[in-house]
Amino acid sequence: MILPSIAFYLFAIMTVACGVMVIASRNPVHSVLFLILAFFNSAGLFVLMGAEFLAMILVIVYVGAVAVLFMFVVMMLDINFVELRQGFIQYLPIGLLVGIILLVEILLVVGAWVISPEIAANATAPAPAPEVRENTAALGDLIYTNYVYLFQAAGMILLVAMIGAIVLTLRTRPGVKKQRISDQIGRTRSQSVELKKVQPGQGV
Repeated sequence: MILPSIAFYLFAIMTVACGVMVIASRNPVHSVLFLILAFFNSAGLFVLMGAEFLAMILVIVYVGAVAVLFMFVVMMLDINFVELRQGFIQYLPIGLLVGIILLVEILLVVGAWVISPEIAANATAPAPAPEVRENTAALGDLIYTNYVYLFQAAGMILLVAMIGAIVLTLRTRPGVKKQRISDQIGRTRSQSVELKKVQPGQGV
């Protein structure tokens, strides 16, 4: 019991520390690297809980795809950080309001668990024994039955985030020829075809 406890506290402390560094780092590339480290430590916590499938998904999908995509987007945006910091004071009241709301929600949740510990037990689904049902099958049944709408909402949020990243990285360069589908579809026969009367023995 001592070794799992040490591993839990090590992973938990590293996850919290990396999460703080994600929002505290001035360089966005460093923030993404700390985010990747936080994902790895979270995967270690999942392994300690017996959810090996979630741990592998977190490493393969989020670290191997999402976090790397974040880094590419940050490097491609070429953000002017001097201009970005100038508007910090303007959005500070809104940021403080959102932070206070999130802090109150976290305190309410933690306070409910402390006052009534059975709430946490009722909110979680019982994990089946490994010999009865595999971890992956039990997780799939739970996601696509009890939390199917939340799962679809998370997918829509990721889709919007992906479209936003594409729009932000799309740059308009003068002098570059691009395909315009509407102009191609709207062309008439007179604009596209020109008849030439070729005399015998002459070229076009």
